[in-house]
Amino acid sequence: MEFPCGKKLSNNASQRTPKVFILLALTLIILGIIPLHYTSKWYNATNLANHESEKSSTYHIEDLEIKIMNDETCDISIGEWIPNPDGPYYTNTTCWAIHEHQNCMKYGRPDTDFLKWRWKPKGCELPIFNPFQFLDMMRTKSLAFVGDSVGRNQMQSLICLLSRAVYPIDDSISPDENFKRWKYVDYNFTLATYWSPFLVKMKEADADGPTKTGLFNLYLDEADDKWLSQIEEFDYVIFNGGHWFTRCSVYYENNQLVGCRYCGLPNVTDLPSTYGYQKAIRTVLRTINNLENFKGITFVRTFAPSHFEGGEWNKGGNCVRRKPFRSNETSLEGLNLELYTIQVEEFKAAEKEGKKKGKRFRLLDTTQAMLLRPDGHPSRYGHWPNESVVLYNDCVHWCLPGPIDSWSDFLLHMLMFEGRRSHEEKLQFMKQ
Repeated sequence: MEFPCGKKLSNNASQRTPKVFILLALTLIILGIIPLHYTSKWYNATNLANHESEKSSTYHIEDLEIKIMNDETCDISIGEWIPNPDGPYYTNTTCWAIHEHQNCMKYGRPDTDFLKWRWKPKGCELPIFNPFQFLDMMRTKSLAFVGDSVGRNQMQSLICLLSRAVYPIDDSISPDENFKRWKYVDYNFTLATYWSPFLVKMKEADADGPTKTGLFNLYLDEADDKWLSQIEEFDYVIFNGGHWFTRCSVYYENNQLVGCRYCGLPNVTDLPSTYGYQKAIRTVLRTINNLENFKGITFVRTFAPSHFEGGEWNKGGNCVRRKPFRSNETSLEGLNLELYTIQVEEFKAAEKEGKKKGKRFRLLDTTQAMLLRPDGHPSRYGHWPNESVVLYNDCVHWCLPGPIDSWSDFLLHMLMFEGRRSHEEKLQFMKQ
């Protein structure tokens, strides 16, 4: 045997060669094991430190490595809002996904303290959303938001948070702004929104209706085909709804008129809005359970309460508070409590039935957190004061940036455990 320079190995060196190779092989094995060990505990994003996209001035490189929490027993839905001097993580000038009526800073909101809070669950920590980690987890996957404009508000918040890493391209198959599809090309990740405020089949019977907010025929036992016809292709679907069920509606089941809400029609039984809401949620979740080709995970995002004070939404009500409530300063009650209870009950029933069919349901419970944020709504800062528009104070949607950004903290926390949890549930299903 010769070295490249032409010198021959001595006999002793020749005899030591096998030992050298053995030591070299052991060294490579050990070096290979160490990264695997740490990858199971940490999200390693060192290679993203030199990412070409512009980062927020409050975004720290050390945040690219986030320790994965091992405690799944912590209830992240219960807690308090605590000061967060690092917020916000984007601005109304760095994100183009913000709709005008949520662009509170553009339209003169004078205070910024509402941007300096983060959600702290009782007994554990909830890490701030990491866009790089999220995108890496969502490679080759797809996520759809289905529901009303608050769901769209959540999607816009997610796009803005992800803009610290990269922006998507418009991949919509329709010019209709209510049905948008975005593509994160580098990650092959698709994000979509399907505007379906009642979640079930709906026809507008009268554009004005008894209260000038429309009159709608709702077919409570038929899912809205606008999302149903496309939902099977998605890996994750987030359903939400609630606010529209206070509008004037006529209820149908089996194509038969069964009652209405505030419709004013003669000889038609007036039913509470919770009747239509419970039927609709039940129909949606049963439909998912009966979709043979849907293999994704269904999230039910719980109801986000509005915060009108001093009157109803159309009678001068407004939201003028400038800091969060403490958990002992308010409580869920009235219609908000009823809608939330319906969601949880129907979710539990669907989850139980879904386990028999290998379906996966998750409860994205943000209700308590958002109940404590009366300071996060646009109020009158969704348009110029002298603008000639017919708009009420908006205490339903959320400023961007704002408290709704925390929903991505919730979502990422839940997604982090899905690999292990999904594997365990599939094994359990196969054993049945």
